[in-house]
Amino acid sequence: MENMQFAEELVREFLVFRGFTSALQAFEAELSTDIGKGFQVDRLLELIFAVYIPKYQAEKLVGLFGFFRHCFSTVTETVFLATLSKLEVSILRYYVVYATQSARRDKVVEFFGLAGNDLLQRDPDWIPWFAIPYLKNPSLEPQFKVYFSKEWYEALRLSLRNFFSEIFNGTRIPALLKISSEKNTISLLKKDIKQLNLKLSQLQALLEEKETQLQQLRSAASPLDSGRGQAQNSATSSVVRDDDYLLSKNDKETCTYGPSSQGEAEMDQESVVSDLATNSSGLSMSKSGDELNPMGLAHKEEGKTGYDIPMMHGDRYKDGGGEIQSKEEFPEVKVDFQETFLGHTSPISRCRFSASGTNVASASVDGTVRIWTYDSSTSTSRNATIYCGAEIMSLDWECKSDRLLLIGTADGGIKAWNVDAKRVVCDLNTGEAFPSILDIKCSPVEPIFVSAAASRRHGSSYIDTLGYASLTAWNMKTWRPMTVLPLGEDPPAITSICFNHNGKILAASATDGMIHMFDMSAGLQITGWPAHDSPISSILFGPDETSIFSLGSDGKIFEWSLQNQGHVLWSRSCRRFFDTETSSSNRHEMALDANGRRLLVTSSLVRAPIYQVRGHVNGMRTLPHSSIITTVDWHPTLPIFLTGSADHSVRVTSIL
Repeated sequence: MENMQFAEELVREFLVFRGFTSALQAFEAELSTDIGKGFQVDRLLELIFAVYIPKYQAEKLVGLFGFFRHCFSTVTETVFLATLSKLEVSILRYYVVYATQSARRDKVVEFFGLAGNDLLQRDPDWIPWFAIPYLKNPSLEPQFKVYFSKEWYEALRLSLRNFFSEIFNGTRIPALLKISSEKNTISLLKKDIKQLNLKLSQLQALLEEKETQLQQLRSAASPLDSGRGQAQNSATSSVVRDDDYLLSKNDKETCTYGPSSQGEAEMDQESVVSDLATNSSGLSMSKSGDELNPMGLAHKEEGKTGYDIPMMHGDRYKDGGGEIQSKEEFPEVKVDFQETFLGHTSPISRCRFSASGTNVASASVDGTVRIWTYDSSTSTSRNATIYCGAEIMSLDWECKSDRLLLIGTADGGIKAWNVDAKRVVCDLNTGEAFPSILDIKCSPVEPIFVSAAASRRHGSSYIDTLGYASLTAWNMKTWRPMTVLPLGEDPPAITSICFNHNGKILAASATDGMIHMFDMSAGLQITGWPAHDSPISSILFGPDETSIFSLGSDGKIFEWSLQNQGHVLWSRSCRRFFDTETSSSNRHEMALDANGRRLLVTSSLVRAPIYQVRGHVNGMRTLPHSSIITTVDWHPTLPIFLTGSADHSVRVTSIL
């Protein structure tokens, strides 16, 4: 019966879904006076031995066993009912003994007046007990002496505990409660996955060692007069074949540098090449100047593949020139557990963890939002499906609790969904002038939120369809607009917004590559700078809020210093994960983990990159979906991330 609370939540959810409000009220009323205490053994023992007996509540004690007789009336094994009757007799006799020891003979007389006739009809052995109130010292009488001993009381308590444990956790449970077996299965599967991942890592290390030995043997067998120079010349065109994949030896690593000055660029270039030389996939990169091309590309060392596992079709990408390359410097993440949600019937447009990370909201292009939980031990009472009638373009949870979810649509609608009441508490509209709600963000402190809306125009790509911007702050108590933040005349569309920790500063990114910073208390723009040569898709404050991350539609990522405005602290290019054809019709976004060390980015491929911010390794890549990854998010506190895909699925992945 350990899953009783979970089953009760399922009943509530079903009654709400069917609209049985009267039945729900009756159900809640009965739960509040639950005499069986949810069939929890410790609570029942406490109720009997710490409440009913010490407080002389004989009527409730008799009623409790009547309740259990009714519950177990359908038991096919009559031994359960027989045992229950024997235990009931013993408990009632202990009630008489306790009242006698406490010098409350009046309570003994009261008890026999209440239940005496029923006891005599069921068991004639009760006849001598009616004399106890009139005996001077019944504990010395041979017939009653054993019942006054401490050993008998302890044996009675233990017998009652064992009986309840057996009957509640045995095979005789309703089908609804058998769901607990599913939880146990999930827990066991998670343990198995963890063990398999460990075994996989060991096998990958062994495989890499064997490959190294094989390459050494091949090198030793080659003619001595071939020379090192000949080997290097052939490295640019030769092809290494293995059983499971084909690897071109002239694959290159492309890096993009943020600093504008030549000196800073040279320093960053040297740092990047050094990082590549020690990356986690086992590649050994040459840093000598004669092996670097003018664009900062480094060739791989002769004879090392660096692959941990064979490549699949989804593990290949196209760079800007269309050349197919591999991603050996991006090893696959090591997964602790993974859950897949398949409740949507169209591509996923947005997904977000709630403020506590307990619930997930995911939206699809057909205008459906689903609220669900990935943890089987968490209550599902907030699970819901919301039909908005238009494509969902933005989602955000209230920051202080998981109570409200804000939804922005492509027809100018902003809905506020109360997850406890399971209804829309407010339905706003920005009007026909700005129908595309590109982003919504709640203040982490004040009851306000800001919406970034855009007008529409004709265009061949997603960015081209965005017109002018409107940035509005709303009061979440009155659900009315507070102020429209100034953006100048005919401002380009704002694609992404974010608050700092105290809600006083709002950052916004635009399609013209600008980053804007606003003082929310004054409602004014305080600074801004050109950050990208392309439209900015996503923007995030760094964990210590001394920097801000920006993702361009061309795949360039920059971390900008807020203390030294315009200075780049870190940069990467994820262009290999951006396909020009799909990028023109999809919005890319990024998410930063709670520690600010890992940056997850959407992808035009079936896998998405996870970059190590300012780390010595380039990053990792997620497990594959069956289609492109359209949206991502990190858990607010744990190493768990969300990925939503055009294959209609949402995945929750916990990494080691």
